Amino acid sequence: MRDDSDPLAATLFAEVFMVDQLARNVVSRALPKGMEISHFSVLNHLAHIGEERTPAQLAATFHVTRGAMTNTLSKLEWAGHVHIRPDWDDARRKFVSISPAGRQARDAALASFMPVIADVVRSIGPDKVRATLPVLRALRNRLDAD
Repeated sequence: MRDDSDPLAATLFAEVFMVDQLARNVVSRALPKGMEISHFSVLNHLAHIGEERTPAQLAATFHVTRGAMTNTLSKLEWAGHVHIRPDWDDARRKFVSISPAGRQARDAALASFMPVIADVVRSIGPDKVRATLPVLRALRNRLDAD
């Protein structure tokens, strides 16, 4: 019988899961009232890419169902943070873009939690954080390939 337990893998994923939980908690507490991490994530993505995306593309980017993304986009649209328009060539599709209010909300969210995140980096040390990034990127890329 083969023992597939790997203490290094188990420890790595335990740390990743705990860091994820703690980071989400810190960010959630610092976000402006009514904004959730999923809302911020979509706004941040749209702000970075600077172009429209379909809900299906956004769902694939965030590895969520189309229904979950539709729910998030509905809340963002209601808040005035995104514009959703039909595809003029294919009425079955829609396109999503960040609105000026959405960009302001994203910027306010960043301003609210970046001091906390920056303090964490300072306390650990920028060199240690910089040395960790390639490992985290490799882990993300490997998991994203699955």
